[in-house]
Amino acid sequence: MSGQYFTTEAMLARLVSFDTTSRDGNMPLIEFVEHYLDGWGVPHFRVDYEAGKKTNLFATIGPAIAGGIVLSGHTDVVPVDGQAWASDPFSLTQRADRLYGRGTCDMKGFIAVALAMVPQFREAGLAIPIHLALSCDEEVGCKGVRPLVAHLRDHLPRPRAALIGEPTSMQVVNAHKSALTFATEVTGHEAHSSLTHQGVNAIMVAGELISELSRIRREVEARGDASGRFDPPYSTVHVGLIEGGTAKNIIPRRSTFAWETRLLPDADPDEVPQRFASFSRSLEPAMKAVAPDAGIATECVNRVPALAPESDSPAEYLALHLASANGTHAVSYCTEAGLFQQIGIPAVVCGPGSIEQAHKPDEFVAVSELRKCEAFMQRLIARCR
Repeated sequence: MSGQYFTTEAMLARLVSFDTTSRDGNMPLIEFVEHYLDGWGVPHFRVDYEAGKKTNLFATIGPAIAGGIVLSGHTDVVPVDGQAWASDPFSLTQRADRLYGRGTCDMKGFIAVALAMVPQFREAGLAIPIHLALSCDEEVGCKGVRPLVAHLRDHLPRPRAALIGEPTSMQVVNAHKSALTFATEVTGHEAHSSLTHQGVNAIMVAGELISELSRIRREVEARGDASGRFDPPYSTVHVGLIEGGTAKNIIPRRSTFAWETRLLPDADPDEVPQRFASFSRSLEPAMKAVAPDAGIATECVNRVPALAPESDSPAEYLALHLASANGTHAVSYCTEAGLFQQIGIPAVVCGPGSIEQAHKPDEFVAVSELRKCEAFMQRLIARCR
């Protein structure tokens, strides 16, 4: 083999040097990884999300059989726009035990460890395959990995477990909330602001709708979290963006707002949107009595499924052994793990770094976290040999 060896830090430096902000794509990074895998004779293929700009990469070390272990990580990062960094965010910088750069924690640190271990994976004579799944557009709603997950479901031998390397401080996470995102558009009717009876005020209707969401929010929060594992300990409803209107003396014809739910794994994902839709319908007759084309339209923009804890999960059992841990955790942020679980592949989340460092200026991962992840991978080799 003519493959190139990298330490974890050297690999992380290469990965960080690629600006893979979601809006810009990840192709140069993927091409680098492909060239690296070619040097070690590792077969791989792409599953495009946006041809020529954003793609997923899947590679297999070991036999092409069922029962393998997927090491999954997203290659995209959030923007650095407007953030005050002490060093170049796309150049790995070490200060004491910390490695700074965009994506070091979320989640190129995990990918760097997995890739740096490829020569050891190759030389181990694996009986159980180890798969690498590198995805795109996770940061904008776990969208990019979906074609890869579908391809895995339809065309490849079924893996035994998926380990998603989001930053958990190398703790094993077996549950997280879902995230459903909605866009609501209110169409009213313009008139002079002195003639309110001749118009339909889209902003004021939006205000009634948001008030209803607040009532629903209070109800779902009051139910709490029976498991006692989540922070905050309840499902949430949130409005994050609103716009509308033309001028203060024109009854606004249009108002839009974006909102979301983040639900406990056992919550009914349809309850909140159904209750909201029912309330919306109750407002429309009065609107249409003034202007027949007035109305309310809501679209579900994205659904990221929850990760539900599974009894006797081979992914959980494996990850606890590899992490030398004796307990699992739950988190409120979302990952791609639920998408693997949806197609019947048991999944957990476990990776180096803390989510508290993600998305911030001066994002970092501690070198000690990378060492823990390397030990995790060494135990994986022993299990798969």
